[in-house]
Amino acid sequence: MHRILFICHGNICRSVMAEYVFKHLAAQAGMADRFEVDSAATSSEEIGNPIYPQALQCLRHHGIANARHSARQVTQADYDHFNQLILMEDYNLRNLRRIIPGDPEGKMSLLLAHVDPAQLGGRTLDVADPWYTRDFEAAYSDIDLGCRALLAELS
Repeated sequence: MHRILFICHGNICRSVMAEYVFKHLAAQAGMADRFEVDSAATSSEEIGNPIYPQALQCLRHHGIANARHSARQVTQADYDHFNQLILMEDYNLRNLRRIIPGDPEGKMSLLLAHVDPAQLGGRTLDVADPWYTRDFEAAYSDIDLGCRALLAELS
């Protein structure tokens, strides 16, 4: 089983959206049983909070159901357990390195780094934070693109 942990700042928008988008895509491809997927935060600000209502609304708009969610912070044990730690932006990667110094097994990467650069058209590898941009559809679009590329890579 391949274990993937999606990570963002608070674990109430992007990382949890990526968790459920990836689970949805894997299920559609008949591969749900090949993956363990979870999400976490680099900060402790939102620990225990549910998915942000607009993020949940965006997922539902795209036909993606989700179970209960409670934000949590990433730990060193996560590095040991998961095969891949997939981050939403470079800022998250810098914060993660304060929690987990080093990456000797090369498990950490940005989600959009898995996308063919031609599909990004020169854009940054960061998934913009909809908490600040208020553009949940743009975040969803990038997350969907990245999750599709990651799933294809792992198939």
